[in-house]
Amino acid sequence: MNFDILNNDVQQFIADNLKVDITKLILKGSPFDSVLIQDLAHQVVSKDKCEKKLPSWFATEKIYYPPKINIEQTSSEVTAKYKSEIIKRDSIIDITGGFGVDCYYFSKKIKQVIHCEINEDLSKIVSHNYQKLKVNNIDTFTGNGFDYLKSTKQTFDCIYIDPSRRNDIKGKVFLLKDCLPYIPPKINFYFSRAKYILVKVSPILDISNTINDLQNVKEVHIVAVNNEVKELLFLLEKDFESNILIKTINFKKSITEKFNFLLKEEVISNYSEPLSYLYEPNAAILKSGGFHQVTNKLNVLKLHQHSHLYTSDTLINFPGRKFKVEAILPYDKKQIKKLIPSKKANFTTRNFPKNVAQLRKETKIKEGGSIYVFFTKNIKNELTVLICKKT
Repeated sequence: MNFDILNNDVQQFIADNLKVDITKLILKGSPFDSVLIQDLAHQVVSKDKCEKKLPSWFATEKIYYPPKINIEQTSSEVTAKYKSEIIKRDSIIDITGGFGVDCYYFSKKIKQVIHCEINEDLSKIVSHNYQKLKVNNIDTFTGNGFDYLKSTKQTFDCIYIDPSRRNDIKGKVFLLKDCLPYIPPKINFYFSRAKYILVKVSPILDISNTINDLQNVKEVHIVAVNNEVKELLFLLEKDFESNILIKTINFKKSITEKFNFLLKEEVISNYSEPLSYLYEPNAAILKSGGFHQVTNKLNVLKLHQHSHLYTSDTLINFPGRKFKVEAILPYDKKQIKKLIPSKKANFTTRNFPKNVAQLRKETKIKEGGSIYVFFTKNIKNELTVLICKKT
């Protein structure tokens, strides 16, 4: 850390240049003898990235920012706050601490929090920032979190692990076996130090395969923000062998959509031709695979086994997009063009042999407008087009 970066005039320079072209800024050079322009550029870029992702950090004076890769890899405040609601215990250790956002929110709910970070510079930055954020119940440890667990006699209520998805040989990775630390071989040791283990993995990982790789999974949390899956969280409990709870949540600007179900519920879907309203599940539900559970819990009917679109005669509060069906027709590009005289519409395909680009080329209909067109299959396996408007 270069503590001169925290000087008032340097901090003002950083604040004044958040929206400038960073290349032009670098070419001008540093106006400060004790701070390199490269260090100033890192602060500008990283702070700018925090304005929406980490507003508490952005709004706090004299926060020291790490390189942008650490900001990109960290949890957002929205997802970190959600994680803090999962563990309601007295102590937690984060053995892969990073920029410390998760620990900050854990500290609001848990009495004792330990942040372990192997990168010495990042660990110092985190410790400094906790002081500025007025946090007094987080202990920071510089070093390997696994080594800390081996050396301490203390046991914890929970261990939090967010494996690094950067591999020196393979670059950016996603599979659990390519991440560090690789969790499965050490599961029994972790359970010797805590009853619960909370694991964050890449949102693209297959849920069933990850459950099989880990042990004693009690809950799976699929966290989306504005309909984009950001995090997959697996809560493990020592000796747990019952049915796994799947919890989906989608944080939107004005509402939060939740949908939960048990993984091994005996459920079957009910099907129907399209009715008055059409529903498209949010990204978290689509990731969960709970397609049969949707029909059973939400009083809607499925259009087709593989379409993952739902319908009902009366409008319901559905966790996803909701539409009023204006017209239903077999796939015929001439008929579609007649029903959309504005030549503008929003296309979605579900279980359909052609993609959106092909359909736009065929119909000559551009993106946009207030009309939504769904291309799918009905219960008779026929290609079907639904012309809708958002409710």
